[in-house]
Amino acid sequence: MYSLHVSNVVILLSLPLFFEEPELSKTFAQRRGKRKTKQLLVRELDLTKIQGKGDFPCPNCGVTISPEDETEDIYTILEEKLRGEVLEELVIQCNKCSSRIRLTGFSVLEMDNV
Repeated sequence: MYSLHVSNVVILLSLPLFFEEPELSKTFAQRRGKRKTKQLLVRELDLTKIQGKGDFPCPNCGVTISPEDETEDIYTILEEKLRGEVLEELVIQCNKCSSRIRLTGFSVLEMDNV
């Protein structure tokens, strides 16, 4: 571990600041090989096509995701898309497997509740 001292602040570095170019590219190549990259896949689910009270299984791991769960223990809301004051789309992430799910069909559900 290397440290850089700047204005009474210590910054820890995993690499020294000065490298010969071939040594630097070799070091980065080794580190890149160690990292596992996950491809981010967003699955889409149309809520008008599911049965019941809105519960559905995560498409990846099968954990039950329920709109009744407001604790965010099972899933986390990442993004909300509104059209005017009506929810049009919601992107959530399963907390068990980190899958992202785009929920659509809210506008049709909203009209049914009127």
